[in-house]
Amino acid sequence: MSDLLHAGAPTHVARPAFQASPRLAEHLQQVLVDLTDLHLQGKQAHWNVVGLNFRDLHLALDEVVDAAREFSDTVAERMRAIYVTPDARAATVAARTSLAEFPAEEVNTSVTVDLIASALYAVAGTMRRVHDEVDAEDPTSADVLHAVLERLEQLAWMIDSENRVAGKSLPRPVHR
Repeated sequence: MSDLLHAGAPTHVARPAFQASPRLAEHLQQVLVDLTDLHLQGKQAHWNVVGLNFRDLHLALDEVVDAAREFSDTVAERMRAIYVTPDARAATVAARTSLAEFPAEEVNTSVTVDLIASALYAVAGTMRRVHDEVDAEDPTSADVLHAVLERLEQLAWMIDSENRVAGKSLPRPVHR
């Protein structure tokens, strides 16, 4: 219908102040894929976690899911603002994710903690890997990554702390 309304109209020409390069687009696309997979894995874990401290972890997983969903939307909208078409279709996410696959069956709470913390750290790792190139081309997109990264690493620390043993868990603190 919209095409009919614009039939015969002159071609619209946008004049954005900034457009992403293919490399920047690729970096943001990878972040989007990983955030989308984190959202899906968080839901899978939420539905199938069992064991000690179930309820607290079940609720913490909702925080991860909500954050990942919000952040994937933020990244996708940033991509659109700089004339990149985001792709978070299921096939794309499955083919391009950096995250390890989450199990399909019930998972004990302690294993779920390790798997979700690893997924959070994997997404943070993707963001840290692409950060400098993103920042060099587009500091505004890098600012988006900063905000997302801060919260993801906080969630990873909180979830990961469920399985930590004081003074015996890696990584060990660095003393200077």
